[in-house]
Amino acid sequence: MRLIAENLGGERGGDRVFSGIGFALEDGQALVVTGPNGSGKSTLLRVIAGLLPVAEGSVKIDGVMKIEDGGEAFPSIASACHYLGHQNAMKPALSVAENLRFWRDFNGDGQLGVEEALETVGLVGIGHLPFGYLSTGQRRRAAIAKLLVSYRPLWLLDEPTAGLDKASEGRFAGLMTRHCEGGGMIVAATHLPLGTEGGAWARASHIMLAL
Repeated sequence: MRLIAENLGGERGGDRVFSGIGFALEDGQALVVTGPNGSGKSTLLRVIAGLLPVAEGSVKIDGVMKIEDGGEAFPSIASACHYLGHQNAMKPALSVAENLRFWRDFNGDGQLGVEEALETVGLVGIGHLPFGYLSTGQRRRAAIAKLLVSYRPLWLLDEPTAGLDKASEGRFAGLMTRHCEGGGMIVAATHLPLGTEGGAWARASHIMLAL
């Protein structure tokens, strides 16, 4: 399975913010997108995810990944990706566990149950709390747990470590590394260090967008 972009261009509010982007990711590989605020990092991720139209060129999945035990196939980028944006995509009035169960039921079961996913991100014992009660860092960690309750081979991450403390950054770095080592792919847009070294990240590709 490969994620391929050729001469890709994107627009924001009718204005072209980037063009001529090209890359090819295979199983186990990562791409880090950097650049100043307003250069189009978030727009690029949204174009890849299918949340914004492609202004020029193309981005596609080449090949079909299947989960061996369940037989589930991912024939398109939309079906193959988790998108973690600036907003955490959680309902404030629902509990943390209710939010995660919704996403698990919507996307299908993943590697971890809800409580195990919360333990993995360091949120043991708060699943009953309304999401709106959480601190900024806790909200981000709960959103990261969403990546774990339903499996998707491609993670599209927009400033994923924003709001995290050092311990949480290290924990998430380990999750990203294990995702790639397990054959997953990551495209991460960031202006902060991700704390990932070695393995797939030692071979990570980089794109720098300019204003």
